Amino acid sequence: MDKFVIVIGRQFGCRGREIGRQIAEALDVPYYDKTLLSEAAEKFGMDPEIFKAADEKRPSFLRNFLGLSCGTSNVPCTPGTISHFEPGSLSPESLYNAQSEVIRAISEKGSCVIVGRTADYVLRHHPGLISIFIQAPMEHRVKNIIERKDASSVEEATAMAKKHDKGRESYYNYFTNRNWGTAGNYHLCFDSSRFDSDAVIALLKSYIRSK
Repeated sequence: MDKFVIVIGRQFGCRGREIGRQIAEALDVPYYDKTLLSEAAEKFGMDPEIFKAADEKRPSFLRNFLGLSCGTSNVPCTPGTISHFEPGSLSPESLYNAQSEVIRAISEKGSCVIVGRTADYVLRHHPGLISIFIQAPMEHRVKNIIERKDASSVEEATAMAKKHDKGRESYYNYFTNRNWGTAGNYHLCFDSSRFDSDAVIALLKSYIRSK
């Protein structure tokens, strides 16, 4: 496999971004999450705010945030073309298309790891795509959330995990017409309470070598 792109979907609190970074380091390829995708957008001449405005929230939330009317698209996005976009001038759908163009442009540069942003769907036709979904039991995720100080109690961490999962599910389902977290949408699914990063990395290395 000359060029591969590992994309990671994840439940909140299952260490998806951390595992993604470790995979990228082990395979010596660039890693991209929301922050780094925003930086990449700027390099392509696009407003980095597109990844902050479209923070994995479905259009009903985005429209309120951007103050746009339903279905309005002042700046159409043509696949394969990188243009300069202003978040405030885009409908949620065009905003999604704009960030998708950044993801496609990144994937064309070389092998990499991308977390979130429906990258598995955006890059579904990429010949070197390896899509992963990482999940874990709620008690394991709650422990991780509290340990990284995102919440101070089991109740708060549980509510946070459910809220973020619901947001990611709504966003993913709306834009992809798929069901978020359904095994059939991904090449590999892992329970991070049972498979550590080393096990996932070893499997990915074997898979890439076999191709």
